[in-house]
Amino acid sequence: MKKIIFISLFCVSVVSFFSFQQKPKFDLKTSIARGKEIYAAQCITCHMEQGEGMEGAFPPLAKSNYLANRDRLIKIIVKGVRGPMTVNGVAYDGEMVGFTLTDEQTSDVINYIRNSWGNKHAAVTPGEIPAGLGTQSADYQPY
Repeated sequence: MKKIIFISLFCVSVVSFFSFQQKPKFDLKTSIARGKEIYAAQCITCHMEQGEGMEGAFPPLAKSNYLANRDRLIKIIVKGVRGPMTVNGVAYDGEMVGFTLTDEQTSDVINYIRNSWGNKHAAVTPGEIPAGLGTQSADYQPY
């Protein structure tokens, strides 16, 4: 009888321990709110308040077909981009530096951009930001 009680208490302890170890669920709304602050500090100067960009100089983020590729966007935010690209049918040829952000900050600003101004895409969590992206920009092309 003592063995049964001991085993039962042990099982309850293990289950309780692991139930408290679960990570909180990802909250997209909170991520977007934090991302808006990062956007205002890092991106708004070029891409403008409503993500409209400046035709020929800075690509738009509003209603942008370029944001669908999540992995490319992660690399651009972290490492930057240089060279020609076409966004919504308009050619751009410029350079954007990457930003030194935490994984959470990177996912937050991506979630804000990909879910604002007519964009609607799946969330990117901090765990989806790959470690060690290298030192070269995402779409690097020398001038």
